[in-house]
Amino acid sequence: MVIPTYWGREKAIGWQEGDAIYDHPTPLDEPGTLQRIIDSTAILEDADYQLVIIGVSTAADIELQVERKVKEILNRSSGRVKAHLFSHTHLRKAKQLLETKGRKNFAPLLSLRGYSNVRNMCLFAAHLLSAEVVILIDDDELFHDSHFLTKARQFIGKTLQGKPIWAVAGYYVDAEENYLRHIDREPWMTYWDKTGIMNRAFQQIIGQEPRLKETPFVFGGNMVLHYELFTRIPFDPGITRGEDIDYLINARMFGYPLFLDNQLSIKHLAPHKPHPLWRRLREDIYRFVFERAKIASQNNRVGMTRVEPEALDPYPGEFLKDNLPELIYKSNLMLATEYLQKGDIAASQECLRNIYLAQFDAPPKIDPFDSLVALQKSWSQMMEFSALEKVSVELKEALFGEASP
Repeated sequence: MVIPTYWGREKAIGWQEGDAIYDHPTPLDEPGTLQRIIDSTAILEDADYQLVIIGVSTAADIELQVERKVKEILNRSSGRVKAHLFSHTHLRKAKQLLETKGRKNFAPLLSLRGYSNVRNMCLFAAHLLSAEVVILIDDDELFHDSHFLTKARQFIGKTLQGKPIWAVAGYYVDAEENYLRHIDREPWMTYWDKTGIMNRAFQQIIGQEPRLKETPFVFGGNMVLHYELFTRIPFDPGITRGEDIDYLINARMFGYPLFLDNQLSIKHLAPHKPHPLWRRLREDIYRFVFERAKIASQNNRVGMTRVEPEALDPYPGEFLKDNLPELIYKSNLMLATEYLQKGDIAASQECLRNIYLAQFDAPPKIDPFDSLVALQKSWSQMMEFSALEKVSVELKEALFGEASP
């Protein structure tokens, strides 16, 4: 089980130019949610697992402070298993060790900046600990099902209708244990009904039988991945967020379907996102434009499967089709008008800027499909190399020589 935890500067200082951008990193002078999720593992009836915490800093100059903070939390947490810490110091050790073995070319694959890179470090850490299965959890969640691990292991590595099950996704519930999302509809959502479309997808996949079925969406904080998959398919650093569904697309392209278990739930109690609507819309624009470009740039390759937007309906498929530019234009124009009516000229201008960015900045500068193919090859080679007995022992001793209680 691997849990990334994101930390930023003290609250009074806040984000500074050049710092990494995450949804809600915890200020160093606040307690955060990490201890809560670790303490909640006490309800799990099965303690046969290893726990790794990935400590992520938003800025290089506070990395050591972040590591000390996370260690302090681990030392006072009441989880049933000891937690290994993997953070920036450990990352540097890993890179140095690979470089001494003549594998400096792997260094770009190892990073703790950006959601996709952090997810990849979750996979890398699990691999170094010789895990057959990795469970990805987020620190703003809470275990509420004592049978979670039993369910997580139930199907992984087996087959369903002749298809091997190398990945199983669970889902999120809120504090009241509802899996559907609530939002007050506004006029601008006429062309960007993301929550409504997501709920339609959730009702089809989570709310209906059978228990296990192929899914067009996944939740990054509740994923179960088998060695067969995570040593071959990485998260794509080309996408800034939405890396979980992008991973599903990547996996499908290489012939790995992902399944959702409608009994595998975890509470998601995320802090309030402080970002304004226009910025959240901008983040969606970048992720969907990137994924649409990746799908559109596919070409026939041996051993790969072509993925079409319709195969990802209703979500995220509805945002990956030819009408995406029209949806972006109309929704931002309507939101800009609403802001203008409220007297918020600056926000209105940002909405219009979204339309510009969608056309001139969001499209990837390099072919995202070719880039994925090259990334997958390098990732597989690195995972194979790090699994060699001598290399694996040295990496494990260097990075996980000590476990924090």
